[in-house]
Amino acid sequence: MKKKVLAITLVLALALTLLAGCGKSSAPAAATTTETPTASDAAERPNELSIGVAQDFDSLDPHHATAAGTKEVLFNVFEGLVKPTSEGQLVPAVASDVKVSDDGLTYTFTLRQGVKFHNGDTVDMQDVVFSIDRNRLAEEGGAALIPALGVIEDLSYDDTTLTLKLSEPSLELLSYMTLAIIPADYDQQETAPVGTGPFKFVSREAQDNMVLERFADYWGTPAKLDKVTFRIIENVEGLVMGLQSGALDLVMHLTSNETAQLSTKDFHVEEGSMNLVQALYLNNAVKPFDDVRVRQALCYGVDKQGIIDRAFDGYGIPLGTSMFPSFGKYYDESLTDYYTHDVEKAKELLAEAGYPNGFDMTISVPSNYQPHVDTAEVIKEQLKDIGVNATILPVEWGVWLSDVYGAREYQSTITGLTSDNMTARKLLERFGSQISNNFTNYNNSEYDEILAKAVTSTSDEEQTALYRQLEVNLTENAANVYIQDMADLVAVRNGVEGLTFYPLYVLDVSTLYWAD
Repeated sequence: MKKKVLAITLVLALALTLLAGCGKSSAPAAATTTETPTASDAAERPNELSIGVAQDFDSLDPHHATAAGTKEVLFNVFEGLVKPTSEGQLVPAVASDVKVSDDGLTYTFTLRQGVKFHNGDTVDMQDVVFSIDRNRLAEEGGAALIPALGVIEDLSYDDTTLTLKLSEPSLELLSYMTLAIIPADYDQQETAPVGTGPFKFVSREAQDNMVLERFADYWGTPAKLDKVTFRIIENVEGLVMGLQSGALDLVMHLTSNETAQLSTKDFHVEEGSMNLVQALYLNNAVKPFDDVRVRQALCYGVDKQGIIDRAFDGYGIPLGTSMFPSFGKYYDESLTDYYTHDVEKAKELLAEAGYPNGFDMTISVPSNYQPHVDTAEVIKEQLKDIGVNATILPVEWGVWLSDVYGAREYQSTITGLTSDNMTARKLLERFGSQISNNFTNYNNSEYDEILAKAVTSTSDEEQTALYRQLEVNLTENAANVYIQDMADLVAVRNGVEGLTFYPLYVLDVSTLYWAD
């Protein structure tokens, strides 16, 4: 590994192929006329936005947040030593540069001078060390928040320089240095978060809203808006009505049916990819899903393209494993059609497994997220053809997090899994049998062996090949019924510009602005 000095950008060894474009969607709103704001409108309009979100936030502590929707918003409040760009690069943030030794065992970070926390304090090395240690050291009675940081053997520092010595080279360490830097002497992150990002937290009302304001002392390019309010509306009808009434200016993650209800006089629609793996996730530890033949039968019984066509008007990218296309070199498109829709094959496998007449099952779905509910409805109908009777159990988001994701008390569920950083590890490690967030209870010794080799590999080529082997393992063993990387249709009020798509599940509001 050659020594690298990150003065401006640090490009990951990751061939990202961005599917998320910034052009307008080919799914137009219903009306055909267009209208732009007048100069007087612009003069009277506050420099702020109201954005609708479909779920309440869980912990506002960036190191403890679980929900992708929470992390999506906190992206604007927190930064790490480095941060991702929309092009799939890592650039210096709280650090001004990074040096990596020739043997890959020593990382040296130089602290950027004058970076301010939102409470006015200047970031110092104690804050950086506290933030890293909080994630790499095991919590009392549990595991480390980021097990990948266990490779750090020694950490030393002075006022301006942090040196990490590794027990073995890690190709992914830098990606994990996007972890949020937070004040060492502040204990209110759960409810009043303080970071270094372009926006600062102002207030939150549970089940109602969260307000962010532009941080005037931000070290980097300042945000263009003065204020952003995220309004929590946990049903899609309310989100659409909020747009139509003028209460909302932007809503992400809509379907074409929903955007079609909006007039082009007021809105345009931009299309990207959500960069997530939507699947019918199966609890591999409960019957009948502890039998690989049953899981394979479900894979044959579900028509993923049929789901995309029926529930999403054809928008979406079918997937065959736990990886999405924007993670270019790791993505294996050949796995998409590993299970073709084959009702007779599905029935044959069920008979072999001892279920010639099918069985009953439940699908727990977060009720606030309509695309997952719609997906469940189509799957329920498709599974009837193979003799499987599925009952949909709508659950509130908080209950889903605690009972399904946390306690693993479910048979099957539909959700989308994302990656916090630009590494395949985040998407694949969660299926290791000893990993704390393996909520599907997938337990495969071969998978564990390959995973152990992959995370310790010092060759990018070898590591990529190993991660692709993990994807094949998940597919062949039908760990889950993989469906799609969902299209991200974003309704944007006319006059609002600057929406930027990332290869991660984030919303960067610092680039948004009202055009004159």
